Amino acid sequence: MNFFQRLGWKLRQWMQGRYGTDALNLVLVGAGLVCSLFGRNMVLYLCSLAFLTLALLRMFSRNIPARRRENAWLLGLFRRPADAKTHKHFRCPKCHQKVRVPRGKGKIQITCPKCGEKFIKKT
Repeated sequence: MNFFQRLGWKLRQWMQGRYGTDALNLVLVGAGLVCSLFGRNMVLYLCSLAFLTLALLRMFSRNIPARRRENAWLLGLFRRPADAKTHKHFRCPKCHQKVRVPRGKGKIQITCPKCGEKFIKKT
């Protein structure tokens, strides 16, 4: 076993039980690199260091459920509902329950199924 094989084995052994990388880490590293490329002042330089440090801390973290929740939050920002072409989704102004209504009906009065609040929205 040569030096690099031993090093790879030790690194795999050390990373066992740690979170690793995910989409949020890639976003943080990308933001850090962009800030460092365009960072002509100290503020952007410090922001790039903060992004890269946060990405490393997340990668080496052993708190896997918390890191998965953070990544799911990021992915939830970009996820579009499967029925987005046929229905529109609103939140009740009172209880914040998601309400799904059909598209193309004009202005309609929506009744929240959870609390009974009535509100008017354009579909």
